[in-house]
Amino acid sequence: MLKTMRKNVKSLAPTLWIVIAAFIIAIFAVWGGAGRLGEKAGSTTIATLGKEKISTEAYYLTLRQRLEGLQKEFRGLNKSFIQQLNIPQQVLEQMIQQNLLRQKADEMGIGVTDKELREKIISLFQRDGKFIGFAEYRRILEWNRMSVPQFEENLKEEILLNKAVRLLTAGIAVTPEELWEHYKKNNETARLEYLLLQESQVELSQPLPLAELEAYFEKNKERYTIPEKREGSYIFFITEDLKKDVQATDSEVEKYYEKNQSQFQEPEKTRMSRIHLPFAGQDKEAVRKRAQDLLARISRGEDFGQVARDSSGDEKAKDGGDWGYDEWRRLPAREREETEKLGQGETSGVVETDEGVSILKVTDKEPAKTKPLEEVKARIKTILEDEKARSLAEEKISQLSKSARRENSLDVAAQKAGLKVKRTGLMKQEEGLDDFDAGGLISRTLFGLKDREISSAIYTFAGIGIVQLERIEPPRPASFEEVREDIEKDLRGARKKDLALERINAARPQVEGKDWEELASKLGLEHKVVNEHRREQYLSVLGESPEVDRLAFSLPLNQTSDPVEFSNGYALVRVLERKEASREEFEKNRETEKNSLLETKKNKFLQAYLNRLREEKDVRINTNLFLQINADILSRFEERE
Repeated sequence: MLKTMRKNVKSLAPTLWIVIAAFIIAIFAVWGGAGRLGEKAGSTTIATLGKEKISTEAYYLTLRQRLEGLQKEFRGLNKSFIQQLNIPQQVLEQMIQQNLLRQKADEMGIGVTDKELREKIISLFQRDGKFIGFAEYRRILEWNRMSVPQFEENLKEEILLNKAVRLLTAGIAVTPEELWEHYKKNNETARLEYLLLQESQVELSQPLPLAELEAYFEKNKERYTIPEKREGSYIFFITEDLKKDVQATDSEVEKYYEKNQSQFQEPEKTRMSRIHLPFAGQDKEAVRKRAQDLLARISRGEDFGQVARDSSGDEKAKDGGDWGYDEWRRLPAREREETEKLGQGETSGVVETDEGVSILKVTDKEPAKTKPLEEVKARIKTILEDEKARSLAEEKISQLSKSARRENSLDVAAQKAGLKVKRTGLMKQEEGLDDFDAGGLISRTLFGLKDREISSAIYTFAGIGIVQLERIEPPRPASFEEVREDIEKDLRGARKKDLALERINAARPQVEGKDWEELASKLGLEHKVVNEHRREQYLSVLGESPEVDRLAFSLPLNQTSDPVEFSNGYALVRVLERKEASREEFEKNRETEKNSLLETKKNKFLQAYLNRLREEKDVRINTNLFLQINADILSRFEERE
């Protein structure tokens, strides 16, 4: 059961997941101690939500737990992948939303009774439809390094948030009209084709006369402004550069290894083979009988792999049904659960899912193990040296900051410390500064300072710095020369788009009733076909187009549309076939559709409600601490790039 719940850690979208996420985030064991940062972070705050606070320690541990869960699912999890998925941002946002919802539950006077808690425990811990008993319940929690009081406290929170969500969304309903429109949106499709011409495909070789550029500028002056810019003096210590001044001793490496062995555990590895017989419109009883016959052959000693090659109906049949050590984890949940029950060399019975029936065999099973110290020594050394280098950078910045505030000058303080101050140059807000601050944190900090004010420590993934605001250049209208390149680009784009419209209009009568694929290249147009277009579907090049949606379900079949404008060109559309929603099918699926739409509406309402709560509570995030914690945790994944 706990393994099944762990799968939910992958869910990151901020919808009704929130009532489950609080429980999942809290119950799983952490990766050993919180480390240097976690230990000192308990008194600091990463986010404030009115009178409530989220501590850096809570965020640190929660993020590590989430990454541990993902690491079990994705063996190649590394720093780049974590950043691409925005997992740190997702985790903090979940914590904020859960806290807001908890506050609202308290305001509404919602509580959890002992009976509700007991019923929830019984529903979660069942085997063959019956509660497993409190002794087994405690044993499972102990195996997961969780005390009964800790587990039940977190479970009470899950129940509390569920009750709050139910009360907040109780008044949301679905009208018959909404339901029919929702069904049509999901079930009506159109097969269509389109010819398009992008402005980038239009030649405009001759230079634009100066007079035309100036005229365009005069007509569109309000579009061209120079935004406020700010300049600062700064010092930044890059963690990697400071590593030459620190060293991790063998005893420190050994101590870290002993305290954090869970980081170096390799989970149990299971290799599985499968014989799959899909239902796919066949008589289900006949398929089940065939599966039993195959199982009997295997029981009599026939080679599983050969039976799979001869009889299996999935993509791995040619490989003797081998799904390897990892790929089987994308199979249906029932098959995954059955696989986990099998020992090495064991074969399952016939396992049935909605898709068909399967016979499973575990061909290899390696127990969980902890990597030896020698194997992970270099990795630990990197982690410790990164921590020491960052600690050294913090110490240097702390001393420099105190001196700079006494002198009211970062430059003077730097000279006394034998350091050289650098200038940012005039920067726009959010503008990056070299590789160490590509995200623009220094420029964002500058825009939050008063004249000559010195910032607090600025943490990026690369290191730690400090900046003093030196100069502000207010926003102003741009002169022609300052934005001449932008003007030429804009005017050239407008001219090319006009030419694209002329060419698409000229092509329209030539393609009426003809084979568009054949004519496209002759006319210098791109040809695209969409076999099943649904409303709000993203289309190649065109993107999401309300006008194409309208035409897809209103334009007479095989009739060429007027030109449809998109962001950088024009297109002609033709509907080849159309599948309309059936009232009869709709009635058959009414309840399913109703539940789906109702959940969607509740999710939207809940998200909007939480956004409003966020404003009311004036949620604030300490960006520097956020980046500091992330850098500390993500450094542990760097060597896996």
